[in-house]
Amino acid sequence: MKGKNFIIIGGNSGIGGSLAALLREAEANVFVYSRNEPGSSKLDVTAAELELKNLPDLIHGLVYCPGSITLKPFHRLGTEDFLKDYEINFLGAVKVLHACLRNLKQAKGASVVLFSTVAVQTGLGFHASIASAKGAVEGLVRSLAAEWASSGIRVNAVAPSLTDTPLAGQLLGTPEKQEAAAKRHPLGRYGKASDSANAAFYLLSEQAGWVTGQVLKVDGGMSAIR
Repeated sequence: MKGKNFIIIGGNSGIGGSLAALLREAEANVFVYSRNEPGSSKLDVTAAELELKNLPDLIHGLVYCPGSITLKPFHRLGTEDFLKDYEINFLGAVKVLHACLRNLKQAKGASVVLFSTVAVQTGLGFHASIASAKGAVEGLVRSLAAEWASSGIRVNAVAPSLTDTPLAGQLLGTPEKQEAAAKRHPLGRYGKASDSANAAFYLLSEQAGWVTGQVLKVDGGMSAIR
């Protein structure tokens, strides 16, 4: 990782912040873009036109972290809810990838990491909107992995379960909620930002040099164990 250039969209807190710290420890050059956090280049992924300022000529790794958690019964989900989740989770990634593609190709062996959710492969009530948006992300991962393989670009995703980040604050806001969340996972705890950050770090690294088109499940066993 030393001396290589990594772009993190949404890299000032949560999983993105944890990953940025890991990359800096590995002596990588980290370029963070965020909507309104200090210490990063400003970027609103919902804007009609994206301008990623100060991109390096070579991008060795790109990670798209922005997400949303819209949990409602289906009858209370309007089309605006679906559109908002799709815009943040899927279309934002598409726009960023368009902006960075030339620089990724120049790096000769770049890695892209997107984020899905356990709710795509494991049916969870009240997740219709976010699971649909993240399902589109998983389809994009596999399609781009096939399309970009000849350019040496690997494309993968991390699919976490509930993780202790600012985005999940309302779901883990009390000891009772934390206990209930922990009990839902076979390993007896909910996720930490470092769990998914370590998975993303692996996918960016040369150790994952023969891994592409994959969705790495970091979910405490929720998707596989009963």
